[in-house]
Amino acid sequence: MPAIDVAGEFETIRRLFAPLAHPEWGRELRDDVAVLPGRPGHDLVLTKDAIVEGVHFLPTDPLDTVAQKLLRVNLSDLAAKGAEPFGYLLACGWSERCGWPERQLFVEGLARDQKTFGVSLLGGDTVVTPGPATFSATLMGWTPRGRTVGRAGARPGDLVFVTGFIGDGWLGLQAAQEKLALAPERLAALVDHYRAPTPRLTFSEVIRETATASLDVSDGLIADLGHIAEASEVGLDIDLEVTPLSPAGQAWFSTRVDEEAALVRLATGGDDYEIAFTAPARDEAVLRREAERRHIWLTCIGRVTEGRGVTVRHAGKPVEIASPGFSHR
Repeated sequence: MPAIDVAGEFETIRRLFAPLAHPEWGRELRDDVAVLPGRPGHDLVLTKDAIVEGVHFLPTDPLDTVAQKLLRVNLSDLAAKGAEPFGYLLACGWSERCGWPERQLFVEGLARDQKTFGVSLLGGDTVVTPGPATFSATLMGWTPRGRTVGRAGARPGDLVFVTGFIGDGWLGLQAAQEKLALAPERLAALVDHYRAPTPRLTFSEVIRETATASLDVSDGLIADLGHIAEASEVGLDIDLEVTPLSPAGQAWFSTRVDEEAALVRLATGGDDYEIAFTAPARDEAVLRREAERRHIWLTCIGRVTEGRGVTVRHAGKPVEIASPGFSHR
């Protein structure tokens, strides 16, 4: 098949995206709509995120990892709600650098993650833009009726947990920009996390069965915990010293002189895509057992209180947080 430098919208859909379509609901991407049957006893859960070149990914990032990040940041939202994903809608705004080889690479990333996470393409749109490349996905999943975990259920006395490690997203961006001096294997691990974080879908059932409030850590741990505190009308008392760090994160942290400032930087950097949630203290043993069974690191980082907002402590003393996380202005 001869190479094509630049393809039109319908050629791109027919040759690249149609093979990714759901075999029944996607209508081979030949229609203007997808048709989804209902699932008895379940609620349809939807989430939508966009990623923009120069904001959420670097112009030098390979487009297959860009596609993977797009799916994974949305899958992370579903995992935090206790949902089982099945499909997605996609919008691509190709920039001038996105010729046929780049589009093929983008689709290869989608195909890999469709297989990994059990989702299929249901439809969408492609356009060309004179600005930066922009991609958006709407992910869909199922939860048993009435069982979707929101932000508003935290209760005083609950414990606050987070899966995995915090700070690797921000550190990964620094590594990708060659701003860190660490061992090559540490840098590679951080870049991999930044480009293609792992959504905690294997923990979603545990979240659904146990959590009182939950969300994924995208804008920064402290900022996102603030959303739970606000929605639940409670206080969260967080111990900065127990922030879980990966081996690469620990290697960076060990070089810092001001430990408090370093932990604040990691807890506010964002792009971690772990799950932060609250759960009754009586369920801690169950949560730890289920996390260990799924090979997921789980850390209790604080407690829900009668107050309002997030109180962050280091060495027992409150810490002033000037900027709790990333914000689009």
